[in-house]
Amino acid sequence: MTHAHGSPDDWGDTATDDRLPQWDDRDRAALVAMIRLTATRTEWSKLAERIVDRRGAWPLWEDEHPRNLFGDDDASAVLKQAVSDIETWRDAPFRFHTFFDSDYPERLRSVRQMPPIVFTQGKLVPREDGVCVVGSRAASEHALRFAHTVAQGLVAHDISVIAGLARGVDTAAHQAALTAGGRTVAVLGNGLDHIYPRENRALHTEIGERGMLLTHFLPEYGPSRWSFPARNVTMSAYGSATVIVEANEKSGTRIQAREAVAHGRPVILSSRVVDSTTWGRALQNDPGVYVADSAEEAVAHAVGIIDRRSTITRLLGTQ
Repeated sequence: MTHAHGSPDDWGDTATDDRLPQWDDRDRAALVAMIRLTATRTEWSKLAERIVDRRGAWPLWEDEHPRNLFGDDDASAVLKQAVSDIETWRDAPFRFHTFFDSDYPERLRSVRQMPPIVFTQGKLVPREDGVCVVGSRAASEHALRFAHTVAQGLVAHDISVIAGLARGVDTAAHQAALTAGGRTVAVLGNGLDHIYPRENRALHTEIGERGMLLTHFLPEYGPSRWSFPARNVTMSAYGSATVIVEANEKSGTRIQAREAVAHGRPVILSSRVVDSTTWGRALQNDPGVYVADSAEEAVAHAVGIIDRRSTITRLLGTQ
């Protein structure tokens, strides 16, 4: 990976060729700056499309934010801050990945609403086989046991447990995976300068050391009402499948179910979700949606999904 250092004013024209795109630190800085100037996650994914069309983030920045004579406008200040941040992030405990970097998670690159950047802390495993285990924050004892058993079953088959570090089902799944000696990935609804919920500070730290923290939010972004639905979109994309343990009619988990189906990722609904929600009943007959009466059946579905995908990948000779 090549890096262009210095301030934006030092970045003159560089030689280009027919490869798409020429990608260096000025593109990364321009991308970060444009994200900071863009309001919502949906627009962030469209930003990635515009960058591809323009053959790079820096050319798009120059088109949309032409430099004034003195370079003292608001956009220039945002860009200069992005340059400084990228330098600072080199020494941070996390890693910064843009969607044109070779170490960007491949599973996220293949879906709609692809996040143009992500940050990871911990070990990034290429082409990771992981299953999301999600559900209610105010989880019942049955749901907590279900999540615990599913997580342990996944670990027994060397499958990573993915969840959102939220209270309730997510916390139970993370903890069960770690206790069983497995790998767990926490997909966050905030940047890595924040820990949410605060009572999961120790769990957050342990996952960063033994598994991986993943977020598409810039480090300074705190949790908000809209950030968690956006987090669920990224989580559903990163997982090979999603197990929904428990949810109510208006649960944010339904967003993950809907987005997983849209991403072409299988969804495994507990029978309680089907029985208790209209959206669960509506989804149960969709292609790629499974219903599990028990945690053991959910694990069997997940293992079968990953085994079938591995077989297809092997037969096609792809990675």
